[in-house]
Amino acid sequence: MMLLRHIPFLKAVFAYSFTAFGGPQGHMGMMVKTFVQKRKDITEDELLEYNAFCQMLPGPSSTQTVMLIAHKRGGTPLAILTLLLWVFPAAFMMGLFSFVMYHFDVGAEKGSVIPRNLFSYIQPMSVGFVFYAGAKMMQSSVRHIATAGIMVGSLVATLFINSPWVFPVLLVVSGFISNFSNKRIPTPLHKPKRINWMHLWVFAAIFIIAGIVSELARAEQWENGRIYNLFENFYRFGAIVFGGGQHLLAMMSYQFVSRAGTQVMTAGQLLTGYGMVQAVPGPVFSVCSYVGGMAMGQYGLWWQLVGCIVATVGVFLPSTLLLFFLFPIYENLKHHVVIFRALEGVNSAIVGIIWASGIFLFRSIAFDAALSFEWTNLVVVIITFCLLYYSKVRAPLIVLGWLLLGWSLN
Repeated sequence: MMLLRHIPFLKAVFAYSFTAFGGPQGHMGMMVKTFVQKRKDITEDELLEYNAFCQMLPGPSSTQTVMLIAHKRGGTPLAILTLLLWVFPAAFMMGLFSFVMYHFDVGAEKGSVIPRNLFSYIQPMSVGFVFYAGAKMMQSSVRHIATAGIMVGSLVATLFINSPWVFPVLLVVSGFISNFSNKRIPTPLHKPKRINWMHLWVFAAIFIIAGIVSELARAEQWENGRIYNLFENFYRFGAIVFGGGQHLLAMMSYQFVSRAGTQVMTAGQLLTGYGMVQAVPGPVFSVCSYVGGMAMGQYGLWWQLVGCIVATVGVFLPSTLLLFFLFPIYENLKHHVVIFRALEGVNSAIVGIIWASGIFLFRSIAFDAALSFEWTNLVVVIITFCLLYYSKVRAPLIVLGWLLLGWSLN
């Protein structure tokens, strides 16, 4: 019954899951618009803090951030419900796409079941959301010369250092720099958060058991043993992947395409799924639903459905367990003066990373395009930013407008 009062929040999460395009960077702009400004579930400083914490964890950072927003409102039960509502639409669409790809062999030579131009403006629109998030968060997090310097330094480092480790390193360095200020004093911690060690034990137990069972299934050639291998593969991915979907793609390419004895799909099929997930709202990690379905397609429709589910559960489960274990530890530590002062620098660094992400995204969609298309993308970015920053037009309506405009091009 306690969850009934959270129904408006869950409805907002479900609506957000259908309109959050652009990967974790684009999702931040939507979170600001939906959960900070419209619903006021969280402040901008808290959102930055949560996002910074999730950047240092393996797994999908935007998913973990949404879960922490829910956790603040209603604890672990609401966070789990939020996870399900957030992941389901994207996972369902990508799983369905695996059926279309496997059984109808939809490819470049046969055309696509999706109108070609439907998502023409979605990528530049997402860049507009990213820049909006950077502009709004800069107002609350960049207050003086030191934080402005941290923001600019993080922006430059992110642009020129092509490594997933740049994010945790930047956060640590920025926190160290902001500790030279002795003006910020933390509030005392009256009641420490309880640390549930069971989440860590469950995480470790599943990791070990999944590895053993997967190896037994491979060595003894169990019937339909691939499903056990799949769960171990995706659980391992969710436990160790940093840096977002592009690094997950590299792991899946090695595991399912190029590794001897484990090829279950072609490079073209994998890239088709990764391209498709860019046009689907929700977490980029939902591409695992597609890969799991493709991997089990040869065993029949029911096993393909099981593959979609197992891959999705496998990749999201480890990061969820680690989040619930580590966040109370972080909540206790942040009341210590060193951690508390570090947050000012960390938040400024996140703003710089957000601006750099927007630049990266824009360059990626305009790099191979004709000059006229680059200008079209730039116009879409500017219009989206202005609608978000200067008007009261709701974010889902902006997404719908660009989708309809793209569809009209057909």
